Amino acid sequence: MKHKNKPFKSRNMTEGSIPRLLITFAIPLLLGNIFQQFYNMVDSWVVGNYVSNEAFSAVGTVGPIINMLIGFFMGLSSGAGVVISQFFGAQKDDRVQDTVHTAIAMTIILAVIITAAGILLIPVLLGFMNTPAEVLPEAKKYLTIIFAGVSGLMFYNIGASTLQAIGDSKRPFYFLATAAILNIIGDLVFVLLFRMGVEGVAYATIIAQAVSAVLIMRTLMRTKFCVHLYPKKIRLHWDILVRIVRVGIPAALQMAIISFSNIFVQSYINQFGADVMSGWTAYSKIDALMLLPMQSIGLATTTFVGQNIGVGKVDRVRKGVRTALLMSLAATVIPMIPVMIFAPQLVTFFNRKPEVVEYGTLILRWISPFYAITCSSNVQSAALRGTGDTKAPMVIMIFSFVVFRQIYLFVMSHFISNTFLPIAMGYPAGWMLCTILTAVYYLNADLGRNRLTA
Repeated sequence: MKHKNKPFKSRNMTEGSIPRLLITFAIPLLLGNIFQQFYNMVDSWVVGNYVSNEAFSAVGTVGPIINMLIGFFMGLSSGAGVVISQFFGAQKDDRVQDTVHTAIAMTIILAVIITAAGILLIPVLLGFMNTPAEVLPEAKKYLTIIFAGVSGLMFYNIGASTLQAIGDSKRPFYFLATAAILNIIGDLVFVLLFRMGVEGVAYATIIAQAVSAVLIMRTLMRTKFCVHLYPKKIRLHWDILVRIVRVGIPAALQMAIISFSNIFVQSYINQFGADVMSGWTAYSKIDALMLLPMQSIGLATTTFVGQNIGVGKVDRVRKGVRTALLMSLAATVIPMIPVMIFAPQLVTFFNRKPEVVEYGTLILRWISPFYAITCSSNVQSAALRGTGDTKAPMVIMIFSFVVFRQIYLFVMSHFISNTFLPIAMGYPAGWMLCTILTAVYYLNADLGRNRLTA
């Protein structure tokens, strides 16, 4: 069945110039992610400069905890996106409809579970991370508020996955940009005007996320296209849910387990004290920006592959992956050089304390050269997810980022050198192994075997 009332914002990626399709789809994703990281940076800048060093460490160090629970849901939402993109490519609008309503029903259920689990697990997870006593109170306050309002982020992400699956990356960007501006205003008002500290930053974040969720849900309910959301039709279609879970659970487990592993990695970092924690926090903000181009191209690759697999164009898929890899390398290597040169100035933006600047600069200059090697695994894993094969990327990444990295950290800390820099280099060591294993698997994979046929 051909798409009815096709709006200009959707994009059929099964025909036309591959570079143009990938670039025009990836740019709004990149801009949206930059806005998201920008307001996260403003959070850190406000806390680091106007609250305290302990508050700065608290906001930065809890990232793995948030990512563990939210990452699980985002993996499932990516599964819904893959199913939608394949049905969309095959022009099965009725199946797209069923998938949209099933995905929203799933989100409602999981929002309740993740909110409750997040709040209940805060003390346990902060204990796992060996969070220093001086940082603990601020970390608890921040996490409690973030998890209390986490449903806004969840509904935005499932809505964004739905629109991106049909080739619309512009409207999710517009809504994310709106949320970013609101978050920045909220930071300035709650922290600088009302002196609310980390609680103010947290409230600004969840309010902004709630607004983005309302905007994207409103869009789905007003569109005339096949992803139209009818509130009365929200329910679980069990055959669709099975497909979402089959594709999404491996990605969900991958993201959750890797984030849980990062809690233990953070515990190694935390043992070196608040200054090292703050230096690591500053590095992590810059690191997130450095990874955005390849991640945006990876998301574009997943949608491109999903739509083309839906119509059986495997040769076009492989050509698209090669194009995406070259684009990812160029977009990663070019900004890498100024980041290494101006590392002290970048760290100073977040925290002016000399010891923090020293540690942050050291990490940036040692780890930055390894970003280029992650492009291959990022693009090829995204392509595999687009075909519906999420198990192999899950196994490879869990082995590389969890099993291997934990072995590396244990051996390094107990038998070789329990000093800060060798411990930090556990990250690029895992990247290198993941790149090798992913390339071997991808080059030998049958990309068309997971195509949806009904």
